Amino acid sequence: MEAWRAHDLLWVSGLPEGQCLPSWVDAAWLQAAPLVVRRAGAAPGRIAVGMRGRLRSERHACEVDAAAVLRRVTPEELARLAHAPQPGFSCAALDALRQVAPLLDATGWAWGPTGGVGFALASGLPVLRADSDLDLVLRIAAPPDAAQAHALRAIAASITSSITACRLDLQIDTGHGGFAYAEWAAGRGRVLLKTDQGPVLTATPWELA
Repeated sequence: MEAWRAHDLLWVSGLPEGQCLPSWVDAAWLQAAPLVVRRAGAAPGRIAVGMRGRLRSERHACEVDAAAVLRRVTPEELARLAHAPQPGFSCAALDALRQVAPLLDATGWAWGPTGGVGFALASGLPVLRADSDLDLVLRIAAPPDAAQAHALRAIAASITSSITACRLDLQIDTGHGGFAYAEWAAGRGRVLLKTDQGPVLTATPWELA
């Protein structure tokens, strides 16, 4: 079975019958816009996804048949586009992405843009604004050792100091779920790990069964 992961972008041949869609979803948008895999349980043979529209307020959660998926684009694939200017796009979040890409490449961990930036890079649709956030996912399958943790803190500090025109949200994906890097780095002992079964407050996000 295909291993769908949160933040993957999917294009589908159609939605299951009986889906109640909001008024801002029309046939043209549904064909052009990818669906975003979200962390949630789904019926057998289906994938929990989210729709996003042109506006920040336009969001809708639903399910799609796995057999209907025509194409998938992952954040890691979008990371390859991070180093060059994108024709037709101009905003602080994209400028920031080009700044941080070499730092994240150097870690050796898989990473990629998510949120509005990832959506725009994958689809070419005009969803970015001047004040759009830069959302990133960094996949770390095991707890960082001391040297890796130090390097990660240095990178995060460098990113934060170099990005002043947009908000950065760096998420760590452990394979069990995802949590905010800033929350873990604050050293509060526990983080809110978002999983397919719901959020879990844990001190061991890499060890959760």
